[in-house]
Amino acid sequence: MDARADQSTTDLGPLEEFPEGAFRVMRVGKREIGVYRSSSGEVFAIANFCPHRGAPLCKGPVGGTLIPSEPGELVYGMDGDVVRCPWHGYEFSLHTGECLFTGQRMRAKTYPVSVEDGRVRVSGIKSGEKK
Repeated sequence: MDARADQSTTDLGPLEEFPEGAFRVMRVGKREIGVYRSSSGEVFAIANFCPHRGAPLCKGPVGGTLIPSEPGELVYGMDGDVVRCPWHGYEFSLHTGECLFTGQRMRAKTYPVSVEDGRVRVSGIKSGEKK
């Protein structure tokens, strides 16, 4: 059986209902996801659940982080691509869900998002969990 057969695309609504620079948290089936629209126009979907201790991840700020650099240097980067957990400060990539710079092998669940005909659509959620 095709792996995509058990997944569907869910229409979340018109793009203008997703404010720039903020999460809109919504329930898709049994999942609570946060949809974030960046000022550059990118749209991301991530589970509203921190894999560290279960915090509502989408209540955390989105910004950047310190990136690897030369000894003695502090270099800020990835601005607008990182969500920080509101409880313990763990940082996750909005692109991949990867936990950044902690040495921990945790990952927040992310979902593919597309904007088609002015509507935001998310995929990767099993059809049994669809509304």
